[in-house]
Amino acid sequence: MAELGDLRGHMREVGANFKVTKNRLTKLALAGTKFEGLSDMFSGPTAIAYSSDPVAAAKASVKYSKLNDKLIVLGGAMGSESLDVEGIRALATLPSLDELRARLVGMISTPATRIAGVLQAPAGQVARVIGAYAQAGE
Repeated sequence: MAELGDLRGHMREVGANFKVTKNRLTKLALAGTKFEGLSDMFSGPTAIAYSSDPVAAAKASVKYSKLNDKLIVLGGAMGSESLDVEGIRALATLPSLDELRARLVGMISTPATRIAGVLQAPAGQVARVIGAYAQAGE
């Protein structure tokens, strides 16, 4: 139970949720939905990790499964596509939504700072040349 609480804490840190489920109820809930293909994974003790960020739950699950061999990642879904274990591991290596947003902002702001630097450079060079002539004339 302590390990389960620890896992839930890791999930909450990244904005994901982790729920232990009853297989029969989960299969009934999945029937007729785009996640119906996941029904085969629900046998034995199972749980579901989910988040609004498509990468967060996969990343936290894979990371925790490396630390604790009791957690075994069976697969998952992203949108209507079912993913096997390798698909989840590949998804876990992708940057999170916040990381992608930070990269995008960085890419957008970099050209603007370069343009500002280029526009200021000629004025700075002129000021340095005038300063050099002023010092030479003293």
